[in-house]
Amino acid sequence: MTNTASVGAKRGAPAVTRPPASEDATRWGRLVAWKPYQALTGLIFASPRRQFLLLGIIPLIWLITQHLGPMLQMFQVSLLDAYPVAPGKETHFTLDNYGTFFTESVFQKPFFRTIIYSASLTFVTLLITYPVAYYLARYVKRENQLALLLLVLIPFWTGEIVRTYAIMILLGNNGAVNIALQWLGLIDRPIPFMFTGFSVSVGLIYLTALYMLLPLYSALEKLPRNFTEAAADLGAGPWTRFRRITLPLSLEGIGSGCTLVFLISTGYYGTPVLLGGPNSTVFAQTIAGFFHVAGDKWPTGAAFAVIMFVAALVLSGIFTRLIAFLRKGDS
Repeated sequence: MTNTASVGAKRGAPAVTRPPASEDATRWGRLVAWKPYQALTGLIFASPRRQFLLLGIIPLIWLITQHLGPMLQMFQVSLLDAYPVAPGKETHFTLDNYGTFFTESVFQKPFFRTIIYSASLTFVTLLITYPVAYYLARYVKRENQLALLLLVLIPFWTGEIVRTYAIMILLGNNGAVNIALQWLGLIDRPIPFMFTGFSVSVGLIYLTALYMLLPLYSALEKLPRNFTEAAADLGAGPWTRFRRITLPLSLEGIGSGCTLVFLISTGYYGTPVLLGGPNSTVFAQTIAGFFHVAGDKWPTGAAFAVIMFVAALVLSGIFTRLIAFLRKGDS
């Protein structure tokens, strides 16, 4: 028996010989012993940080070019006195675009309305989705949890606009809500739900519920059941078990879900436009108004976008610190 193998001989192809396994091992041994190769691998894998950078280089490039890059470009535009720049015209850096927000109260109202809307709806979304996540994680059998989660995910397979129109149909004068209330005899005429703060709130809660539900479900599903069982054996009631065990151990999911919902709510544009009225204008509509007009209003819109972005990040950071403090206090 020889150490060579013929490949494709049955098809009449020329015989291709493979080197013996010992030769392959010898070549790899020479490569590993080669000093430039050792220097290169030592440079790359010298520390866990370098290994992380090697694995994360593509995600980092995507993050920088597709997320951080546009925000830096937006910040640059916010410091210009005109954009787009007309041919033959020079641009100058200025802070007047930011001053417009702080000196004119007409722009501050939608800003604070957006912050209050987002914070309030985040809290309401938490109250609505927490029982659902708790039921899925603690009472549904593991083999059925995936099926129920898929049922919850089905409405989110469609786009934002389609789901917003579904809310419009639901809350319209001839919608299911008014029909049900009239059938029950609670009202005589349809209630004008549409184009109010209520319709915007319902739409935003519906659109962001999934981002709250999944982190809560993940946190609650990981809770050891023997914790609550031991507390029950020691005489702790349902409310005490929830307050002293379940809630503190699910703070991680609460923090993640609330942060996601709050950040997403501050940037929604299409839903408030379709469901809201003149008294429910959010800051995203104000920002879009500057980009919809001709002239040199783009830098002002960019400045307002940066203000909203920074404010949302600061408030989210404060909330994250608060959650971390509560987790530390309960540990």
